[in-house]
Amino acid sequence: MESGNFLKNSQIIILGICIAVATIVSSVILSGGFMKVMKFTREQINVTGSATKEIRSDYVVWMGEFARRETNLKAAYKNLSDDLDKVRVYLASKDVDAKDIVISQVATETIYRKNEKGNDTNDIEGYRLSQSVTIRSNDVDNITRVSRQSTELIDKGVEFTSFAPDYFYTKLDELKIEMLAKATENAKQRAESMAKATSNKIGFMRSAKMGVFQITPSTSTDISDYGVNDTTALDKKVMAVVTVSFAIE
Repeated sequence: MESGNFLKNSQIIILGICIAVATIVSSVILSGGFMKVMKFTREQINVTGSATKEIRSDYVVWMGEFARRETNLKAAYKNLSDDLDKVRVYLASKDVDAKDIVISQVATETIYRKNEKGNDTNDIEGYRLSQSVTIRSNDVDNITRVSRQSTELIDKGVEFTSFAPDYFYTKLDELKIEMLAKATENAKQRAESMAKATSNKIGFMRSAKMGVFQITPSTSTDISDYGVNDTTALDKKVMAVVTVSFAIE
């Protein structure tokens, strides 16, 4: 009877030891897994990558304006119409394609005589009629030259004003894809360099966030949190920025 109780007690003790050992082993395994999760969560590196490229605008929008001021409205219309013919002939002589030219409607301004205090009276002094010509073209170099030379129309009796052209790049969507790839590669190189300095290696990319695009004149250093899209310069510089997170192995 006593031997039976002893055997029973021994079994209980052995079972308790097994449970204790199993509990310890489980705790170690869970702890190791938890540490791996924490390592996965915490051990990462965040870097910013960038890429720049020089481009030349391939589309231009240029506008000029001509006007007539006369005391007689009918004469003003007649003279403005003659000026429009001169403008068309001039542009044709400069090899500007007619399909790229848009002529606006005539704008009419009534000019009133001033009194001794400089205020308008009800007496009509004359009329100012104006019209604009807008050119949208892929022939960037030629239209740029025309915009600079167009005041030659003044010698032909046309009161002509030339405004600064606006320059655009039409393949921007394709360029963005190329630039983002280069900026991401730059971010990876920076992360590798930083990790190497601490005897570590980077793992897979965990996240990436695209920044704004900066399109500025080639010689400009301007940047903006909202991005820059310059239209004043023929030659531009495009910069793409990305923020990337890499795991650390």
